[in-house]
Amino acid sequence: MTSVDSEEPALPEAADADTAATAVATAEKPTAPARARRPERLGPLLARLHFYAGILVAPFLLVAAVTGLLYTFTPQLDSLVYGHELHVSDTGASAVPLSEQVAAARAKHPTGTLVAVRPGTGDDTTQVDFALPQLGEKTHTVYVDPYTGRTRGQLTTWYAETPLTTWLDAFHRNLNLGTTGRYYSETAASWLWVLVLGGLVLWWRRRHGNRTARRLLLPDRTAKKGVRRTRSWHAAIGVWLSIGLLGLSVTGLTWSRYAGAHFGEALDALHAHTPSVATALTTGTGGSGSTAKKADPAAIDGVLKAARADGVGGPVEVAVPADGSTAWTVTQTRNLWPVGRDSVAVDATGDRVTDKVAFADWPVMAKLTRWGINAHMGTLFGLVNQILLALLAIGLIFVIVWGYRMWWQRRPTRSDRRAALGAPPARGGWRALPSGALALGIVAVAVVGWAIPLFGIPLAAFLAVDLVVGAVRNRRATGSATAG
Repeated sequence: MTSVDSEEPALPEAADADTAATAVATAEKPTAPARARRPERLGPLLARLHFYAGILVAPFLLVAAVTGLLYTFTPQLDSLVYGHELHVSDTGASAVPLSEQVAAARAKHPTGTLVAVRPGTGDDTTQVDFALPQLGEKTHTVYVDPYTGRTRGQLTTWYAETPLTTWLDAFHRNLNLGTTGRYYSETAASWLWVLVLGGLVLWWRRRHGNRTARRLLLPDRTAKKGVRRTRSWHAAIGVWLSIGLLGLSVTGLTWSRYAGAHFGEALDALHAHTPSVATALTTGTGGSGSTAKKADPAAIDGVLKAARADGVGGPVEVAVPADGSTAWTVTQTRNLWPVGRDSVAVDATGDRVTDKVAFADWPVMAKLTRWGINAHMGTLFGLVNQILLALLAIGLIFVIVWGYRMWWQRRPTRSDRRAALGAPPARGGWRALPSGALALGIVAVAVVGWAIPLFGIPLAAFLAVDLVVGAVRNRRATGSATAG
């Protein structure tokens, strides 16, 4: 929950002034067991962190929510914009040989290196990728009707994504600003989990003494207009979104620039990275010690048949090797649950499978990473996944707006104390922590800050500025008192 509101004492919310006064008097009784058990040491520090993180990071989260919402429904947008290239209206009884489809694509695109083919099934066209040096990671994809062998168009794609999806993907990841823009999305993912967990703790503390499911999960519709009502909506909706937002934060970090690199190193150290088939051939026409010949596109029929016979079903991508010394690879591309990612290497000279990696044999962490990525991109559970992501994005937008509204609603309005915005929680809350807990916390924050640099660096900068501002204000206060 991205609140920019400071925490107040967790008093029962009153409907009128008399009830509020009674609540205050009751809370101040020294014998009240609920008051005595409340851990006050953590609250002020957590409230201040949540307040400033909400103010400074919420804009990044707002942009991520809006761009993510746009990306969520790219499959439908692609079908609308590129329907002619992606789909066929008439499906025949059987498809023409894949080699003929590739030949038709080559006639349409006579230059470039053939690198991959995704055979069409159902009403989907076959996609044939050609690489050119000037395209970098992108390719020219020619779309072929699998039932007639006729080409239906050509697009510049990035990892099989259409130009529209590629643009929206980059817009979400880096605002189409390249490497510089990736700082925004990694900052958002690095702080989202902090704001969510901090908000949950603050809301739990505020509901101390009356933690019913209704008070935790539903907004207080009886509260008068103002900060209390806004806070109840902000917090209750945040609770409902919390699991999904934590999932987005974690999965977003796995492929971020800095935290993602650390995550990859951890997977390598645990031998939990995604496995791949061995493609080097040591025998046959293109084997070791012989002159490597260029791969023959006509061999794709036998390669696909061998993969199918070995149990590689569903939608697949056939990777074409650069020469005959390397095996072809056929990999499942099913992103919908249950995910299919089996992969085989095939020696085209004898249509023989030389290696296989089944998705069932992937390390647990590699499977979790794959599932997490698919869920983050909205493909794991199809339309249901897309709707859930859209609700998360819309909910996060509202939570952010409510957080800023609370900041404005808490501003002093008296003529002698008028201010544009609410004051932040008081600094110095860390002094109330036990020395052992403080030392342990510093170590933990340092470790997390190293693993997630765009959490650690902004936090260190904020602490440095906060300490300097505090020291300057204390010096001025001391000077004024001395002068008086």
